[in-house]
Amino acid sequence: MKVSCIQGSLFWEDASANRNYFEEKINSIQEEVDLIVLPEMFTSGFTMNPSVVAEEMSGETVLWLKNMAIRKNVAITGSMVISENNLFFNRMLFVFPNGEIRYYDKKHLFTLAGEDKSYTSGNEKVIISYLNWNICLQICYDLRFPVFVRNTEDYDAIIYVANWPKPRIAAWDALLKARAIENMCYVIGVNRIGEDGNGHPYVGHTQIIDELGNYLVAPDENESVFTATLSHQKMIETRNKLGFLNDRDVFQLR
Repeated sequence: MKVSCIQGSLFWEDASANRNYFEEKINSIQEEVDLIVLPEMFTSGFTMNPSVVAEEMSGETVLWLKNMAIRKNVAITGSMVISENNLFFNRMLFVFPNGEIRYYDKKHLFTLAGEDKSYTSGNEKVIISYLNWNICLQICYDLRFPVFVRNTEDYDAIIYVANWPKPRIAAWDALLKARAIENMCYVIGVNRIGEDGNGHPYVGHTQIIDELGNYLVAPDENESVFTATLSHQKMIETRNKLGFLNDRDVFQLR
């Protein structure tokens, strides 16, 4: 599976500008890829003003994602602010090339920024199937909670989309690598760059890591589209050879 990750700055609370920006970046990808990954809250930046930026699932950005996926024949994923049943969600949409949508609502809301006061938490671990890959969807702060994402389902990859700030970027780097190693899977982490409307700086460090903790895409601070090919066969061969997942603890979340 060939994956492209778009690392860029975001226009603060401006969905139209962000759609235009990412459409230009998506159109710049000349090679055929299977999946394109955008950052967390890619239409707005990490805002605690959901009423200002929220859209419905029938709204303009979701329609744009579907049209882009169909036109480019590629899956696209990233999170945005969704309004549903008078509640706000930090929702990660996974749009298939045929326009079908699966989604994951962020489980662990970032209390340090008051996300828990502005948004409603999801309560379901979501694993989607795409091109014979089983992929676990996660958002930013979820990265700090390994029990929730523990690979008890034999999934093949985790995708983290984020607005992870510069002061704690060392934790982002360390935890992404840890999630790959402990779960014997690929980890794709896509973060933004630039400064948000609250003055918080971001330095990217988008990366793709294999099941042994090796970089396919290494951390970088520049605006760019990073592309790498993931090998399902290689990952399964490594799992079978080492057998580490056979010794994992058995548990249930309550």
